[in-house]
Amino acid sequence: MVDLDLRQAITTIVQNKSNNELNEMIENSVNGDEQALPGLGVVFEMIWQESSKPEQNKLVDTLYNHLHSNGSRPQ
Repeated sequence: MVDLDLRQAITTIVQNKSNNELNEMIENSVNGDEQALPGLGVVFEMIWQESSKPEQNKLVDTLYNHLHSNGSRPQ
């Protein structure tokens, strides 16, 4: 059985993509097939690690606001 390092595989896939290609990849993955979710997690991890503390706080605030908006509450 082959060990698959997901982080390394995703990094290899995205490392040579242009800004437009990265944007398209994210746009196509959001609300898409659940198979894309692990890849988005790795991409988010990269963004998080390269973000300043204020940028991280903004991301968390955005997530919090989304989770607590009227439109996103579970029925």
